[in-house]
Amino acid sequence: MNGDSVLNRFPQLFGGLFALSAAIVIGSFIGAGAIREVKSANDVLTVTGSAKRPIRSDYIIWRASVSSQQPTLAAAYQETKRYNTRIQSYLKQKKVPSEAISFTSIETSSVPEILPNGRESGNTIAYRVIQRLEVRSDQVDQITALSRQANDLINEGIPLQSNPPEYLYTQLAKLRVEMLAEATKDAKARAEAIANSTGNRVGAIRNARTGVFQITPRYSTEVSDSGVYDTSSLEKDITAVVSVSFGME
Repeated sequence: MNGDSVLNRFPQLFGGLFALSAAIVIGSFIGAGAIREVKSANDVLTVTGSAKRPIRSDYIIWRASVSSQQPTLAAAYQETKRYNTRIQSYLKQKKVPSEAISFTSIETSSVPEILPNGRESGNTIAYRVIQRLEVRSDQVDQITALSRQANDLINEGIPLQSNPPEYLYTQLAKLRVEMLAEATKDAKARAEAIANSTGNRVGAIRNARTGVFQITPRYSTEVSDSGVYDTSSLEKDITAVVSVSFGME
């Protein structure tokens, strides 16, 4: 009876309590839905995809040099000039186009006299002249063979210093685009494998970040955070890596 009298005496209080309870229930429901929406919006899966292709270098640079040391600068220069004439004739015999061959400016230096105590006397006992040459070509096999036959000139008495060839690949710009697409497909396949195991589905790409390209000798395991560009090998592997974040459904 006392309870009835309270409700009768304070009907506004009952109405306010009911409204407050309803607001709490409705607010809780809306809040839970909002949390689910936020969770869904932030639910992403980040995976790394990669793609690898074998490539064969299509451009070669071969560098070499000759030098002469004589009592006079003129004599050293004349001897070096004679060496250059023979080298150019040899390259012509090997069917190397003249436009593929370049010679640098001649480098000269003096050779000082060294005293028994290891100090220089101030006198010059000889002069050294160096001439460097470079062959650039897309005829990779031809110039590779030529670099290995440099001892032909050495056997003639030409003091040729031959450097190992540098092998380049000129189609990298086009290949990078193709390989990034392949790496992204690989990332999606990995994401789908993970999502399927948890009963989810992979949605749209939220973010993608490309890594550095690794151009290494064939079958090499060498990697670097800053990327690798091998020029020592004719046959290479190129690897692209991409990190992709997918939305989850």
